[in-house]
Amino acid sequence: MQVVAVTGGKGGVGKTNVAVNLSVALSSLGKDVVLFDADLGLANVDLLMGLSIRHTLADVVSGNMSLADIVTTHESGVRVIPAASGIPEMMDLSSESRAELIRGLSDQVAAPEIMIVDTGAGIDQTVQTFVAACQIPILVVCDEPASLTDCYALIKVLRHSKNIKNFNILVNQAEAKTQGKSVFDRLSTVASRHLDVSLSYLGSIPMDPYLKRSVQERRPLVSAYPRSPAAVAFASCAHSLEALSTETHSSGMAFFLEKLLEPIPAV
Repeated sequence: MQVVAVTGGKGGVGKTNVAVNLSVALSSLGKDVVLFDADLGLANVDLLMGLSIRHTLADVVSGNMSLADIVTTHESGVRVIPAASGIPEMMDLSSESRAELIRGLSDQVAAPEIMIVDTGAGIDQTVQTFVAACQIPILVVCDEPASLTDCYALIKVLRHSKNIKNFNILVNQAEAKTQGKSVFDRLSTVASRHLDVSLSYLGSIPMDPYLKRSVQERRPLVSAYPRSPAAVAFASCAHSLEALSTETHSSGMAFFLEKLLEPIPAV
């Protein structure tokens, strides 16, 4: 099992859309995929996938449900672990609640081939913890000054606080393929020079009116409009991610659980 984090330095870069569409694209390649919505305060994976969710991680934390009770399977075959939205307590789980969730993930959810973890955006401890627990971090960035600056800040924090050296960059909302590679080259040059990290280019997702339409229809783009430019790009990125996953031989679930159970350092 391989565990992939999809994260970003700031909100609004399309991080969750990336996580959803990569998950569905990987499922279409025959992979057994679990999508873990780890954006614990502002969850919206269920909205983008058109799922009617009655119970979330908040019900697990409250003790009303087990983790197995809340797992929902999308029509694509992707199993979804839904988080809660607008519940402040989910942003600051106690160590006991966190450990209970992690035990449930280990004991109650059959391990997939690939687990995509859609984290929150930013540099808070929860985001850092989830990203550090994953073997393959994907950072979503746009060609905007704020997005680039915040992405660099996230790389810097993860390098210094979590000793992560290798990052995969996916450029979203690109106007052309050349723009996506240009954004990556700029970010990679600065990060490699100042942070002692290695950045790999996963690809770019073009601006696409069908993406907005799929969001309004609450359907993943890759299944709703598979021939649209962005859907084709997501499929290409899924193939690249599949190749990355096969190169990683450590036990993803064991690594993920071990890292999540590490104490969160005091600020």
